[in-house]
Amino acid sequence: MAKSFIEQVHYIRIPVRDLEKSAQWYSDVLGLQLVSITEDPYAILKLNEGSFLLILVPTDDETFAHFTIQNEPAFMIGFTSPNLTQFHQHLKENGVKVEDIIEDKGHAYFHFTDPDGNKLQVHW
Repeated sequence: MAKSFIEQVHYIRIPVRDLEKSAQWYSDVLGLQLVSITEDPYAILKLNEGSFLLILVPTDDETFAHFTIQNEPAFMIGFTSPNLTQFHQHLKENGVKVEDIIEDKGHAYFHFTDPDGNKLQVHW
């Protein structure tokens, strides 16, 4: 096949324990726009002006939006930020569990964890 039928990634779903609390955290701490909390219920968050959505899905199960490698959590979702150092400091000031910034051949990144234990990455 020369060209994919798929045009873009529209949304990613993240499991959370407390939908309203998590929606507030993603909005207040990460700056995503809360579009709505549906009757299903899901929380729909928008990232800036693009078409990409983050969907928070409530669950009582012990599950995460990451996987493990040799029993260590490995992120599945990576964000970008041109203000990596300031964002790192912002997360720390808001009580978020953040790892150190790593620089590797002109590329910098760090990992952080949301209130439900989902491991995420941001890089630039």
